[in-house]
Amino acid sequence: MEGANQVPLLLHRGDHEDISRQPLKHNGSSFDASLIADGDIEPVKNVNDFFREFAVESKKLWFLAGPAIFTSVCQYTLGAVTQAFAGQVGTLELAAVSIENSVIAGFSLGVMMGMGSALETLCGQAFGAGQLDMLGIYMQRSWVILDVTALLLVFLYIFAAQILKLIGQEENIAETAGKLAIWMIPQLFAYAVNFPQAKFLQAQSKMLVMAIIAFAALVFHTFFSWLFMLKLGWGLAGAAVVLNASWWFIDIAQFLYIISGTCGRAWTGFSMKAFENLWGFVRLSIASAVMLCLETWYFMALILFAGYLKNPEVSVDGLSICTNILGWTIMVSIGFNASTSVRVANELGANHPRTAKFSIAVVVITSFILGVILSLILIIARKQYPYAFTSNADVRNLVYQLTPLLATSILLNMVQPVLSGVAIGAGWQALVAYVNIACYYLFGIPFGLIMGYALDFGVKGIWCGMITGTVVQTCILFFITYRTKWDKEASAAGARIQQWRGKAEDSVNDIEKKNPPNLQ
Repeated sequence: MEGANQVPLLLHRGDHEDISRQPLKHNGSSFDASLIADGDIEPVKNVNDFFREFAVESKKLWFLAGPAIFTSVCQYTLGAVTQAFAGQVGTLELAAVSIENSVIAGFSLGVMMGMGSALETLCGQAFGAGQLDMLGIYMQRSWVILDVTALLLVFLYIFAAQILKLIGQEENIAETAGKLAIWMIPQLFAYAVNFPQAKFLQAQSKMLVMAIIAFAALVFHTFFSWLFMLKLGWGLAGAAVVLNASWWFIDIAQFLYIISGTCGRAWTGFSMKAFENLWGFVRLSIASAVMLCLETWYFMALILFAGYLKNPEVSVDGLSICTNILGWTIMVSIGFNASTSVRVANELGANHPRTAKFSIAVVVITSFILGVILSLILIIARKQYPYAFTSNADVRNLVYQLTPLLATSILLNMVQPVLSGVAIGAGWQALVAYVNIACYYLFGIPFGLIMGYALDFGVKGIWCGMITGTVVQTCILFFITYRTKWDKEASAAGARIQQWRGKAEDSVNDIEKKNPPNLQ
């Protein structure tokens, strides 16, 4: 590669140990070279080469994935802590917080996180190519788009009570949850600020500072939730104040870190360039949102359908326990998703196609092994762990019966998000959105409903059918990843970086249409 803004490819992987911690200079800015400084990986010729390179790549993976997993768990726990204290206030308050958190805020979270994930492609590839000056511009463009999206989603919060009643929610719960939703509007705009900042920092592998901020937020959130909700007796009003404040604390702390000079030329201040090329950016953001939301809503539908079965209370309670456990494991896979998208985007942007391909192999193997371990733990403890969640014998028996399906889902959800991370890193969001529609909604859900209702297998039939949809989707993504010509993907990444810099703005939409995976 040539040019002052690009990573010099003068070193081979064997030189990694000497330069892994030396900062490289790009446009007057320095950054950690440990992730992309060395040249493209040499072809692996034997088992010793494989294990040596596997160890090198694993170190890079966990450097990113460890803090990312911790950050995801901390942020996920904010809502869980609020629900726990709401349960101490009263059953109505607990139900209202649960509904608002899972339905209203959950829907908005999926949309905003999905649209923000467009930055994983653009910032990651620009960072890999040394185009650091564009990262701040991309983040500001995403702020503009997500704030406009938040303004549209405000109506969901304002009319939350009516919407919840419309879908059959009990009136008292709907009214209380609707009032809480209006109080939680500041959290919606915190999402709009947070996700662009998170992707901006992730692209530069600044995961540790995000983890520290998230942990500090969780500690303060726990203390002030107890103080305002229980000690001062503010109830749901206290929950809203503390949860809003916690998310804005994360945003402000991240922003202060960004503008402190630690990001070098990645942040050079606010710019009017943030308002350029917005339509092309919107298209990629929407594709990213659709891709992520289709996956999130797929498992939300599982609980919805369970509510229409015979003895729905037992079915919903049993599924809720299983999906709660699945939710915690998904936080781990989200960390792998983030680290994968960063690694793939960085290496493609640096024109290291073989390294990008090898990094995918390492993270798939690692996440699969971790998924097997977690699944085996559940299978071995399937008679004991339901007691931690319920005293109802029927619910415990259902959870026992569902454990094999839960273990299978955990295994799939440790691998599938990794492949989604590959898609984000490579910029395939639109393609994967179509794959998700076909596998989940045209195959998985209909098959699950047939097994659950027509064949009378109940909740196990619904879940089994929907798992089949996930298996098909995972196989398709694996096939696409395996057959992709990564040298051409690296070239496409370089072209995309130049296009998004604005040097050929008229062709931006063309490159989005012409950038499906290059299959062999």
